[in-house]
Amino acid sequence: ELRLSPENVVPIREALGELALAAHQELERQQVSRGDIQVHRRVHVRYEGTDSALIVPFPHLHGGHVSDEQAMHDVTRAFEAAYRQRFAFLMQGKALIVEAVSVEAVVAGDAPTERDHALSAAREVPRRDTVRMYTAGLNGQAAWHDAALIVREDLRPGDAVPGPAIIAEQNATTIVEPGWEAVVTAFDHIVLERRAQRAMQFAAGTTVDPVLLEVFNNLFMNIAEQMGLQLQNTAYSVNIKERLDFSCALFDAEGNLIANAPHMPVHLGSMGESIKTVIRQNTGRMQPGDVYVLNDPYHGGTHLPDVTVITPVYLDAVAEPIFYVGSRGHHADIGGVTPGSMPPFSTRIEEEGVQINNVKLVDRGTLREREILELLASGEYPSRNPHQNLADLKAQIAANEKGVQELRKMVAQFGLDVVQAYMRHVQDNAEESVRRAITKLAARLQNGRFTLPLDNGAQIQVAVTIDGDARSARIDFTGTSAQQLNNFNAPTAVCMAAVLYVFRMLVDDDIPLNAGCLKPIEVVIPDGSMLKPHPPASVVAGNVETSTCITNAIIGALGLMGASQCTVNNFTFGNERYQYYETISGGSGAGGEFDGQGRLVGGFPGTSVVQTHMTNSRMTDPEVLEWRFPVRLESYEIRHGSGGPGRWPGGDGGVRRVRFLEPMTASILSNGRVRGAFGMAGGEAGAVGINRVLRADGAVEELAHIGSTDMLPGDIFEIHTPGGGGFGSEGV
Repeated sequence: ELRLSPENVVPIREALGELALAAHQELERQQVSRGDIQVHRRVHVRYEGTDSALIVPFPHLHGGHVSDEQAMHDVTRAFEAAYRQRFAFLMQGKALIVEAVSVEAVVAGDAPTERDHALSAAREVPRRDTVRMYTAGLNGQAAWHDAALIVREDLRPGDAVPGPAIIAEQNATTIVEPGWEAVVTAFDHIVLERRAQRAMQFAAGTTVDPVLLEVFNNLFMNIAEQMGLQLQNTAYSVNIKERLDFSCALFDAEGNLIANAPHMPVHLGSMGESIKTVIRQNTGRMQPGDVYVLNDPYHGGTHLPDVTVITPVYLDAVAEPIFYVGSRGHHADIGGVTPGSMPPFSTRIEEEGVQINNVKLVDRGTLREREILELLASGEYPSRNPHQNLADLKAQIAANEKGVQELRKMVAQFGLDVVQAYMRHVQDNAEESVRRAITKLAARLQNGRFTLPLDNGAQIQVAVTIDGDARSARIDFTGTSAQQLNNFNAPTAVCMAAVLYVFRMLVDDDIPLNAGCLKPIEVVIPDGSMLKPHPPASVVAGNVETSTCITNAIIGALGLMGASQCTVNNFTFGNERYQYYETISGGSGAGGEFDGQGRLVGGFPGTSVVQTHMTNSRMTDPEVLEWRFPVRLESYEIRHGSGGPGRWPGGDGGVRRVRFLEPMTASILSNGRVRGAFGMAGGEAGAVGINRVLRADGAVEELAHIGSTDMLPGDIFEIHTPGGGGFGSEGV
């Protein structure tokens, strides 16, 4: 590795020269003529203190070379352009490191030779006739035109035929549209070139069109999907890169969710509150190139490991942001009393990690690296790996920039008025889709009530009132337990995300999850309850465990299906060097199928060993898990027979065993260890989950629904995840 500087250009050039000579000799050994070989010299450059290098060309002149200063300047400029394209910011004051050099020697393939003709002087091309031709005009409207009829044999290299024209030959007919020109090249080829500037035409108006509504639904979702791919490709941590514990979405100027990729429901339904917090606290102060970061559960966040990066989207002619893009990722560690930032026994928010509320991450295109690292190292329990946090934050910035670029392309294609209009239309369409689902629901249900006990003694109580005439619903959580001294409190945004998810689940139409889904729904959450806690209440389990219980409680009140495992089985382990977090699959609930009159016409069984409801993450590949961490995955298998019996049985849970190879702290944060996932309509509950440690000396240590223990080499942490509830009585 060498720092990029004028004095280090010489050894870099020498290394490239040696590689180029070796590549030449290898191709010459294969009997390739030296004159046919092209050599591409490249350097692998990164910022000092970072891990990922970008490959950029190294300047080289045949028969000589550029000066050392010019070479350094060219490499720096190429690197900064590539870095800004990928990450949307530069790291001011950071030295550039050349960590590797590479050379590619290429032999051009054999190409047929063509005779080169002399170009004739400009002339008026002879036409055989003038004919009528029906084709598009300069304004894009089809019409009849007088077109010149040209015979191919009359053309010479250098001739130009302006449209409208028809060029006829024995085996082909070439149409030259108005505004285009056919040019005959020195090789006697016909090349069509546009001469008239393309008029900006919009087939779309601002009035809703059913076909374009579907087009924009998919365009918006596609942008979010591209953001997700960018985040996955550029992230560092296993949590984001492998487990895909992240979400990306688009928002309008008011912070309303417009569209999302199929990522994490609990993220997507709650991220809008984070956007609105940033808008509210930065009105009039935002500038192009600014990016904000937030994780505070009391200002739109969910729990502290879920860090949200928000980028305002500007157009050149508009002074205020016209859209926002956001990405939320679960960071492997953000501090707190246990590695992985999912402490089982936290009682206040400070014990769960570093709080970030509306902090400027990028200031007008410059990453505030020093300030962010200082923030991550602050607080009562700072982050254990702030540089990993920073690497994932950079990936989130890059994902957002991808969304910004794609939104700008969309505006360039359709116009700002049309894009903004369809952002409203997709929400209106989602609202109407939910209202139709409520109408169908009203055929069999006017009022539903359900109480779901948690393992810690608290309860989620919900009453659902369906108004068939107004096509609306009221979801009332009155009766839910008061704010807890444990960490199962859920911020309001999490509760709203669960409601949004359930009612989106009722919609048969293929629509994006967006803010319009909530317009027909009134949600009542008692102040001071565990679903609307006051700071400094701890909330780390609320985003995962309580959100899943809220979802199952609403589903129970609606009588739709048996419960899926009322947990996501949060398993964390680590020390000062390693931190890992995962959610573990279990059984989903079986359910019924109803016709338009509310009659039960069928059903479906639950699915075994699957992520359910509010989480949609992936299990880490065993090879990656064992490569990145000092553990061994002993087994991961289906827990046969754990699904609740019924006419349609619930899905089975799983059994996961992880052996530790060095001392670490392991924690489990779960539910469903006291009561199994409830059945519905006569179906029975699924089996409860089990947490235990199998010590290397043969001892077995049982853990409750929450627990933390020190693991020694050879110890195995074993988790039996719950099965899903059944639906319908067996034999009926």
